[in-house]
Amino acid sequence: MKTTKILYWVFNGLFAFAMFGSSIPAVMSTPDEVKAIHTMLGYPLYFVPFIGVAKILGVIAILVPGLPRLKEWAYAGLTFDLIAATYSLYSVPNPGGPWYFMFLFLALAAAAYIFYHKKLALPATA
Repeated sequence: MKTTKILYWVFNGLFAFAMFGSSIPAVMSTPDEVKAIHTMLGYPLYFVPFIGVAKILGVIAILVPGLPRLKEWAYAGLTFDLIAATYSLYSVPNPGGPWYFMFLFLALAAAAYIFYHKKLALPATA
């Protein structure tokens, strides 16, 4: 039980850190982020800060205790973001590096979600 809780916080902390870290440049619309999302991948300019704010809200939802339905939506939304980013990087020939490194973040999202459900299945006294 203790191992499950520790792994839950490790994976969720790393996942939240990665998603929050990638959201800050988007919210601030830094030149590098605009170049990556708008110029190289072709998304509209208004999408850059929007996706950053959405990621921050998702991170808050997965870290705040309780709110199980909101957490499910947050995990889904953040996973959809990662899948879309992976496919976008795959579709544009080498926009700034290889696309397959995104599988690391997808695996992290899967581990966080799996241990979230393992934690939910623990007895209430644990």
